[in-house]
This record gives sequence, structure tokens and C-alpha cells, in this order.
Amino acid sequence: MHISHKTHVDLSRPRTVILGCGNTLLGDDGFGPAVIARLEEIGLPQAVQATDVGTSIREQLIDYLMAPQLRPQVLVVVDAAYRDGIPAGSVWCCRPQELPACKAHDFSLHQFPTVNLLAELEAEAGMQVALVLAQATTLPQAIAPGLSPAMVQAVEQACALILQRLGEDVINFSSSGVCAAAEGVS
Repeated sequence: MHISHKTHVDLSRPRTVILGCGNTLLGDDGFGPAVIARLEEIGLPQAVQATDVGTSIREQLIDYLMAPQLRPQVLVVVDAAYRDGIPAGSVWCCRPQELPACKAHDFSLHQFPTVNLLAELEAEAGMQVALVLAQATTLPQAIAPGLSPAMVQAVEQACALILQRLGEDVINFSSSGVCAAAEGVS
């Protein structure tokens, strides 16, 4: 059920929400949902909610903007990225404002203004917002379910990184320091 359709407000809302974005029918674009599925297998602390939002992230973000009582303190968005010059399967983290300006409009979070919504949630709503991204090999032009071997490994790296940060109870996903931490996670 979409969060805006709830008939009552759950006062025990999660401290941290992890949203996995992507289309599982388009190869590596299914990275976000694969990370959510793996995190659910591993198990998460009670104060953490992981949700596969598929390609409907904008609706979730608008709900957080419009309904402050639904907002978590920390929002982590997991998605595949398509950037030049980065090896397939590389995992990195950043904040919305750290995305290159030239990429903010064609970035993979399913055809923005999503980056703008994330930045607004951070700046105006006081939420901590982080992106956990993995470089996809390609985006297929036809239905092609399943991740590439590089992205299967990236799922494990991303989960380890997220769990490490949750265990520290510190969500510090700025690009300085986290990328180095991601390289050290096996």
C-alpha cells in the first residue's frame, strides 16, 4: 500500500527508510530492488524500513514533503547509475547536492525532478538524505531481467556498506570518506 493511502498515522515511524529504485525487468536497473531484497534476507533493525519502490520514488518523496508526520530522520535511496568512466559494479555514496550539475537532470533515479525533491527534503524538511549508487554495465533496450555479475557483487557491497553505517548509527554518506569505506567492504 502506498504510504499516502494509510488511514492512520503510525507514530512509531522508522528512524531510517531505505528506498530501492529500479526496474527489475531492465537488467542492472534492478539494482535497488535487489539490494532491498538482500537487506530483508539479512534482517534490519526495527527502526529501519526497507522498501522496493520500483520506479515510483517520486510519489514516496512527495508524500514525505506533504506529510511531515511520515518523514523518517534518515532517507537512503539505492539505485543504479549510468556515468561515464566508472567501472561496472562500482559502489559509491553521495548526497543529492554532490551529483555533478550536468548529471542532475539525466541521472538514473527515474527521470528527475527526483534529485530536486531529495535536495528539498534535506534542505527544507531537515531529513538526512543519502544516495547509494552502483555503476550499471548497460541499460537494455528490451526486457532483460537479471543483474550482471558485476552488479550481483555490487549488491553485496552496498548491503555491507549500509549495514555498517546503520550499525554505527551514523549515516555519513558524503562522498568524502564513504567511497573509501565502500572499497574496503568485501
